[in-house]
Amino acid sequence: MESIEDTRIPQNNLILQTPGIKYNGVPSRLERLLRERELRKSSKSLYANEGIRDGYRDSDVSVNGIELCLSDGDKRTRDEELIEGLVAAKTLSDGSERLDGRPQKQRLLVVANRLPVSAVRKGKDSWALEVSVGGLVRALLGVNEFEANWIGWAGVNVPDEIGQRSLTEALAEKRCIPVFLDQETVHQYYNGYCNNILWPLFHYLPLPQEDRLATTRSFQSQFAAYKKANQMFADVINEHYQEGDVVWCHDYHLMFLPKCLKEYNSKMKVGWFLHTPFPSSEIHRTLPSRSELLRAVLAADLVGFHTYDYARHFVSACTRILGLEGTPEGVEDQGKLTRVAAFPIGIDSDRFIRALELSPVKYHIKELQERFAGRKVMLGIDRLDMIKGIPQRILAFEKFLEENPDWRDKVVLLQIAVPTRTDVPEYQKLTCQVHEIVGRINGRFGTLTAVPIHHLDRSLDFHALCAIYAVTDVALVTSLRDGMNLVSYEFVACQASKKGVLILSEFAGAAQSLGAGAILVNPWNVTELASSIGYALTMSAHEREKRHHHNFMHVTTHTSQEWAETFVSELNDTVVEAQLRTRQIPPQLPTKLAIERYLRSNNRLLILGFNATLTEPVDAQGRRIDQLKEMELKLHPDLKEPLRKLCNDPKTTVVVLSGSDRNVLDENFGEYRMWLAAEHGMFLRQTEGNWMTTMPENLNMDWVDSVKHVFEYFTERTPRSHFELRETSLVWNYKYTDIEFGRLQSKDLLQHLWTGPISNASVDVVQGSRSVEVRAVGVTKGAAIDRILGEIVHNNDVKAPIDYVLCIGHFLPKDEDIYSFFEPELPLGQAATTRNKIANHLNRNTSNHSAGKSGHRAVSYKVSQQASTLDKKAGSNENGNWWSMMRDRMTVHEGSSVLDLKADNYFSCAVGRKCSTSRYLLGSSADVVSLLKELAYCSSYRAASSYK
Repeated sequence: MESIEDTRIPQNNLILQTPGIKYNGVPSRLERLLRERELRKSSKSLYANEGIRDGYRDSDVSVNGIELCLSDGDKRTRDEELIEGLVAAKTLSDGSERLDGRPQKQRLLVVANRLPVSAVRKGKDSWALEVSVGGLVRALLGVNEFEANWIGWAGVNVPDEIGQRSLTEALAEKRCIPVFLDQETVHQYYNGYCNNILWPLFHYLPLPQEDRLATTRSFQSQFAAYKKANQMFADVINEHYQEGDVVWCHDYHLMFLPKCLKEYNSKMKVGWFLHTPFPSSEIHRTLPSRSELLRAVLAADLVGFHTYDYARHFVSACTRILGLEGTPEGVEDQGKLTRVAAFPIGIDSDRFIRALELSPVKYHIKELQERFAGRKVMLGIDRLDMIKGIPQRILAFEKFLEENPDWRDKVVLLQIAVPTRTDVPEYQKLTCQVHEIVGRINGRFGTLTAVPIHHLDRSLDFHALCAIYAVTDVALVTSLRDGMNLVSYEFVACQASKKGVLILSEFAGAAQSLGAGAILVNPWNVTELASSIGYALTMSAHEREKRHHHNFMHVTTHTSQEWAETFVSELNDTVVEAQLRTRQIPPQLPTKLAIERYLRSNNRLLILGFNATLTEPVDAQGRRIDQLKEMELKLHPDLKEPLRKLCNDPKTTVVVLSGSDRNVLDENFGEYRMWLAAEHGMFLRQTEGNWMTTMPENLNMDWVDSVKHVFEYFTERTPRSHFELRETSLVWNYKYTDIEFGRLQSKDLLQHLWTGPISNASVDVVQGSRSVEVRAVGVTKGAAIDRILGEIVHNNDVKAPIDYVLCIGHFLPKDEDIYSFFEPELPLGQAATTRNKIANHLNRNTSNHSAGKSGHRAVSYKVSQQASTLDKKAGSNENGNWWSMMRDRMTVHEGSSVLDLKADNYFSCAVGRKCSTSRYLLGSSADVVSLLKELAYCSSYRAASSYK
């Protein structure tokens, strides 16, 4: 476990973990989940009283995703009962009711790579359907509170239209909807990208170097097939989707699916669950398509994993690779939260417990007890796979026999290894290796009448499986890496009388749930594993009973039904929470309306930020951020001509307001006719003139040197961090450092600052997403804008009252007071209060040095009121006289009085920052480019038309 990735993720199997917040009296998330839980319980009672049950019989099924055969008499009944039971979770739909008054079932679309039935073609238009129950299907049995439909590939190539139509009709009777994939797509998508790239990577299995090089050559075509297959799944879902449906996507085969679905319908409820481990970010970052896959999964509303570790790794990957913010609830990207949580899957424990009372199972138990009388039975049951740790288990058993000769004729290991992917060379090699080790041990420690290891290369039917679980004294689960491993759950469920011991790998997901009652081992440590076998065989009855009781209580309460119901309940509530959050997010800028109002106005003011607003993108081709290029701020090349046209418009005043220093603005905008405001407006110049300062006189800057020493110290200690020394502020930036290390260093830096250099200084500390800035008190863009406007008017650059303002920027929250400064919708008293607060804040903190300086007094709204009064007296045809009178009465720092702004003509836009006080949003600098291009074009076109 990597401590550096210890982002806290809620354990959602305990649904009390996140209280949530109330929005205007709306119940909190905790209150909603508790209410939903009670509704689920009452609904279960209702269905139980009506005799609505899952209806499955304890006949032959599969084990751990291994397909088992059913007798001819059982096939149709079992098939129907199974599909009837494929209902995956429960939440009451939005108050809708059936005709009988009961809540209507919510529709659930369960989407997985394979359907729960296999299709065999019998004729041109006839099909035989056979149940192929995997681990996921078994987990979803027995839940009857949803109207569920299963969408997936039928496992067969159907190129002709007649075959597709007939198979679709046959599957529809089973509530299954097929996705038809052609043979080449299946080969590249399933056999290629899924099984040869994602599956090994997620299980920490690196490819040999020669295979890795070969894979690299075909990677692009496999990834293209993967995206194509996911889009084909999305097309089928979109065809059958109805408003209010819940779409539950499963596993690594469909990581691209949430993105495809949200592009089709952003309001669709989409959950994604991974049934394998999710690797450490250091492993995931080796994947060439790492960023695309992460962003595609983040399109889902809820992302689920089996354990806290997997969820933590996912959040860490999003933080380190995508640079997003990890929170206790998930991953946040500019106000959009994708909830990430752990939902440990379970089994239908009642089914195994009831099976022990069946006659066929009792018969098998008796037979096995007689066969192994006088010997302790140890059991290992797995797919024959590299991740299951079968060779390690057998070698540990050999070491135990070596060190404990007295046990050689008193213990037997039953190893059931079901063949899988028998056509793959690696699996063929593993099979030979296991057979060789088993043969050697049996030849070494066996006798004519008994051998220490019974090895079977086949599966068992359900009755035989339950019987062998029941007679086992010690179960061995030695996975090298496993998503959950439900064998441990099944073993515990069948041990009510025997109370056997579970030896469990710490690398299996089940160790998170059953670790207290099991003996946890590192399967790579053969000596430790052999010692654990001895301890389990000699464990006292009292300790066995205590351990079994703990695990049995967990298995019987955390069932597969609870897992499914909890996930869908959380998904529904996550959508509710997202809707509440969305109400707090400003809408997208209505571009056409903004341009229309611009063209109708007489005197416009454009206030533009620079960084992340007008700058050139440095990651346009999906590469990693280039630190040197990004630190060197450059104007977007596509903005040069539009900006020139806007600046040359006599009715438009353009101001670039930035936190950057003067040299940066001079380099980028010196050739344009505009106003430049550097260091948050503390320095100002018209490009045709010289720089002037708008700072209050005698501003106390004695703190700069001591803060600089602290910043230098932390820059030396933090690789790839840097700091900027400006005339009114200092900024320490750790954007390019290791995410977690940078955060720790920033906390340490802040502690040093508060206890030392700035403990008694008049400064503001502004924390960005990955920066720390120390400014003089009152240095904000909102505080500066009034003085900037005053200077503009004082220089006769504004010939008429400003009746249109467009303010665009990627500003820090501290600087968003600029939006409220221009807000004409604020009541008169509130607007005056807002402006006075800004100015008074500055004056209050500099009063010791600038008392009596009338040029820096607080903004008064009396001038605006006088303007309104004079305007009424002068009449609409005397605006020139009005303006002349006002300009004579105006002092330099009363810029707010030049505004004659109505609500319809004010557009404030935050760029790429959804948590904002602005009126509107723009997604990125690319949207800014498009907007300014349109403004320039429309302005030039109208000017040309007027000239003609």
